[in-house]
Amino acid sequence: MKSPVHRCRDVEHSRGQSGAGGGTSCLQEEQRIPISKDVITSSSASAMWFIRDACGIVCAIITWLLVLYAEFVVLFVMLLPSKNLMYSIVNGTLFNTLAFLALASHLRAMCTDPGAVPKGNATKEYIESLQLKPGQVVYKCPKCCSIKPDRAHHCSVCKRCIRKMDHHCPWVNNCVGENNQKYFVLFTMYIALTSLHSLVMVVFHFLYCFEDDWTKCSTFSPPATVILLILLCFEGLLFLIFTSVMFGTQVHSICTDETGIEQLKKEERRWAKKTKWMNMRAVFGHPFSILWFSPFSTPDHGKAETYQYVV
Repeated sequence: MKSPVHRCRDVEHSRGQSGAGGGTSCLQEEQRIPISKDVITSSSASAMWFIRDACGIVCAIITWLLVLYAEFVVLFVMLLPSKNLMYSIVNGTLFNTLAFLALASHLRAMCTDPGAVPKGNATKEYIESLQLKPGQVVYKCPKCCSIKPDRAHHCSVCKRCIRKMDHHCPWVNNCVGENNQKYFVLFTMYIALTSLHSLVMVVFHFLYCFEDDWTKCSTFSPPATVILLILLCFEGLLFLIFTSVMFGTQVHSICTDETGIEQLKKEERRWAKKTKWMNMRAVFGHPFSILWFSPFSTPDHGKAETYQYVV
């Protein structure tokens, strides 16, 4: 039985078989062509990418505010009032490093083109310019009028077809796709580590305050200190669970080389099966190095590879 992605497809054959004349009208159905993805790469790959979605922008702002709140409580409620200077320096450095990497990963995931296919290029003239051989066919998206490679899906929020689209995440106000999945994985990992670290510090601070006088363990009043710590504990626990689950599902998706949408639709695998290590290198770059964990390093997503399609 064919998966949903195989339905409602027409075929635009090569120029010699279609008999259609020129013209720039958009093609009407989804079709495919076995060509390199470089032919249909995004024209905005090197430009600034930002989705103007109200819900996504609000969620992204909330994400930053929550991290900044955690920063405030950790620094001004727990670390600065501490009498142990070495404890404050070590934990302050570690927490700020993790928080900085988390926000940097969030910014890269939000402002990186996830793998958008050029919009409106599925015209008769453009397809004829590809000089298709007899029997070759193409995918075309009727929603954004684009020629799209295999494993690309249309996002109703981004209003574009995205290569290897996993899902659209409002927290990063962007799709998670071929070009920014690394940054999204790093974002979930660093948020989980930041949350875990803050929870550990909250527990130690509570124990310290119970043993000592509450008026001496913080510059704030005891009621305010308790409220701030409880809110941070709730935030840290919530995001530790949420981001840990997201991190695990993303790593599993990468290792199995199957996106969230492909798993949901149970699409038939039409691409070559690779080892888990090769799939990880395709997302994070190769060879393995400390740059895998850096949001400032842009990985090579195997641009020399070509997509293989089964017609």
